Amino acid sequence: MSDFEHLLVTRDGDTVTITMNRPARRNSLSEDHLAELLRAFQQTAATDATGVILAANGPVFSAGHDFGDVAARDLTGVRDLLRLCTDLMQTIETVPQVVVARVHALATAAGCQLVASCDLAVAAESAGFALPGGKGGWFCHTPAVPVARSIGRKRLMEMALTGDVVDAPTALDWGLVNRVVPDAELDAAVAELLARATKGSRASKALGKQTLHAQLGRPETDAYTIAVEVMAAASQLAGAKEGMAAFLEKRHPKWPD
Repeated sequence: MSDFEHLLVTRDGDTVTITMNRPARRNSLSEDHLAELLRAFQQTAATDATGVILAANGPVFSAGHDFGDVAARDLTGVRDLLRLCTDLMQTIETVPQVVVARVHALATAAGCQLVASCDLAVAAESAGFALPGGKGGWFCHTPAVPVARSIGRKRLMEMALTGDVVDAPTALDWGLVNRVVPDAELDAAVAELLARATKGSRASKALGKQTLHAQLGRPETDAYTIAVEVMAAASQLAGAKEGMAAFLEKRHPKWPD
């Protein structure tokens, strides 16, 4: 992995951990920070890793956009910044790896957007989530996009309009995260969930994740059109053939990828 100023990127076995490491700025998402995150995910996508953990150092997971960066920009500059952020969120959804957010603390605005854009999320009991633009002068329009697709309309409206922090148990109940665990058990819970989510054929899993994201939010007929064609094509993958052969022959599969 390339050197980064705002991130720590490490690999352990099949898992890459991308850790936001700008604690003095509450891991706020400046242009440089967003660009590094995008580059880290793009580089990871080109590897044979099967999972990614998105983590953070410091007292806050991420406070969202860096207002110092935003305030200095004109309309075109802010639009470019938001497009960069959107590219990152969509890249997280399309990389072949399973991406788990490790949320140890507060995630607000675009930081909450990061959590919602990951495939899975595990939160510590002390974590919190907010779309605080509803309390201020710059509404959380783009952060609300993946949050809406995680928690539904009424809950989104409550988060976005009030700007209040949602605690971890409520985030679990609403579907923003998959697990809430005691702070001391966070790493173990992340590793356990990622291990279960990365079993099987890597190629099959990658195509499955990408297709799920592609069909979510589409009308049922359109979703089936996508799913039928992808599932038919996927039946010809080496992993699919091995999985079916192993089942029919009553043996453990030997995944080709």
